Amino acid sequence: MNDETAGIVASFDNCGFARTLGLRVVSVEDGAVTVAMDGEGIFNRNGTVHGGAIFALADHAFGCAANLAGREVALAAEISYLSPANGPLTATARCVSETPSVSLYRVEVYQGDRLIAVFTGHGFRLG
Repeated sequence: MNDETAGIVASFDNCGFARTLGLRVVSVEDGAVTVAMDGEGIFNRNGTVHGGAIFALADHAFGCAANLAGREVALAAEISYLSPANGPLTATARCVSETPSVSLYRVEVYQGDRLIAVFTGHGFRLG
């Protein structure tokens, strides 16, 4: 990982929101960013990981991946929840389409080998 990439990753890992939820970038390779969350303290009343926490994990992976390609902000995001989760999660974001001004990222959220959710994020490049 070069210094610029390391700096961007550190800025995502060290933001207050990431620290509050325990989000951390665990891998940057082949254009993909993987973020992990341990799952502690984020359960809903049913004893499973709260959907908002899953969304936040996926959104964080999307944001980090998109900003490694240039400064971006989110235009829109959508998530499909496929299975409940009750433990540590990872989210891997990959760019699936881009133009000079917009991008589309797909993020897959897993608990171990089980697919929990699929997120799509649309980004807008700021310059």
